[in-house]
Amino acid sequence: MKTLTRSTVALVVFAAAASVLASDIPPRPEQLPFPPLTYTVPDGQALRVRLANGIPAYVAEDRLLPLITVQVYFRGGQYLEPAGKEGLAALTGKVWRTGGAGALDAAAFDEELDFLAAQLSTAVGETTGAVTMNVLAKDIDRGLELLLSLLRSPRFEQARLDKAKEEFLADMKRRNDDTADIEEREWNRLLYGEGYFLNRLATKASVDAITREDLLAFHGQLARPANFVVAVAGDFDRKAMIAKLNATLGAWKGGGSAVPPVPQPNFQPKPGVYLVNKSDVNQARVSIGHLAAKRPFADEFPMVVGNDIYGGGGFTAWLMSKVRSDEGLTYGAYSGFEIGTFYPGTFRAYLQTKSSTCARATKLTIELMEKLRRGEITEQELATSVNSFIETLPRTFETKVRTVSRFAQDELEGMPRDYWQTYRDKMRAVNVAAIKEAAQRFIKPDALVILVVGNVEEILKGHPDFPDVKLENFGPIVRLPLRDPMTLQPLTD
Repeated sequence: MKTLTRSTVALVVFAAAASVLASDIPPRPEQLPFPPLTYTVPDGQALRVRLANGIPAYVAEDRLLPLITVQVYFRGGQYLEPAGKEGLAALTGKVWRTGGAGALDAAAFDEELDFLAAQLSTAVGETTGAVTMNVLAKDIDRGLELLLSLLRSPRFEQARLDKAKEEFLADMKRRNDDTADIEEREWNRLLYGEGYFLNRLATKASVDAITREDLLAFHGQLARPANFVVAVAGDFDRKAMIAKLNATLGAWKGGGSAVPPVPQPNFQPKPGVYLVNKSDVNQARVSIGHLAAKRPFADEFPMVVGNDIYGGGGFTAWLMSKVRSDEGLTYGAYSGFEIGTFYPGTFRAYLQTKSSTCARATKLTIELMEKLRRGEITEQELATSVNSFIETLPRTFETKVRTVSRFAQDELEGMPRDYWQTYRDKMRAVNVAAIKEAAQRFIKPDALVILVVGNVEEILKGHPDFPDVKLENFGPIVRLPLRDPMTLQPLTD
């Protein structure tokens, strides 16, 4: 009897508690109340020091794990490749790490890193590059020695260069296997022009012409103290780490001059519909857009939010809602408004759809551009987008490694020092009128370049349910040839 009584009492208490809790839970998830987000952006200038030879470095302690990460960023890349040596930047980026350094040949250098359980990587991109090391805190002294040796005296061993060339050429043979690769290649040609550095791509002839001496000379342009910005985070005493950096990187004399600036495109894209035939696929890849902007760009925040609402925000964006969810024409439709750092970016809406629905999907995508230019944005759409940017800002600085890396890259790219401190206020200041005004200035329906890669014969037939919707409605049709993967010369259709 006592047991029954106690159980009954327990049930009554539990039911009463559940009733109280239930009364505090709203009926829908979006109605859940949350306290205001309070977050202070890290002070980049408090983390910044200048080494003895002038190299700026961002240094932050992080005692969470017994690891240290050192990143050396530099300017320069593909745009510096001499004519006839296309592919030099990529090969330099790879063999720089794999080809040995200082007194250690390639095999010995690899073995030393393996013994330390350290990771050391090199990369050279279009306009910038980086050398990155991750090492146990107890091995930082030897790690810095190896890093400095790699920065100053890479060996670029011929055998490793030959192997990298073989792999490069093997990858080149597959250039036409994926329509996405064809799309990206032709998109850059249409937007920036054949002669722009982005479109001076490697061929078999240019790769064959690259020598070890070319890699050494290219490395010499990039690896100079005057060209470096450093980021360091991990398990160390900050004052002691700065002393170690000064004894290694900071003791490197003869900084040299900065690399030449990135050239700007001198090309006027021609609006129209450009088709590349790949007859063995049943899906069309579509890119629609034009050149966008380069920093400094006063309308950055209205255009970033406007693009997010249009197509950059995933499932909440108009493109996904209309073209995917409502019409069922694609698995995904997206957009990007790129604000270039060293050269102008592009505004681009892109999707993949069946050959027969290509014209229909293109029509809907352009109609939504016009909707954005008319400023038909609800206050709820605006609030959702702005709050998303504000509330995800802490992710940019969620670890000390990401924090120092972000500030180092910002300095390399010439970003304003107060950019992140003012970011949220500028984002909150965005309103529908500002988006409308910016979209009318920077989204240009009359200048649209439309690139379609797929089975052209099927694409041009259109869809029987929409006989009046044809690609030729959006501009003159221009057929672009598929290119030979090894020479990039046009192939006959």
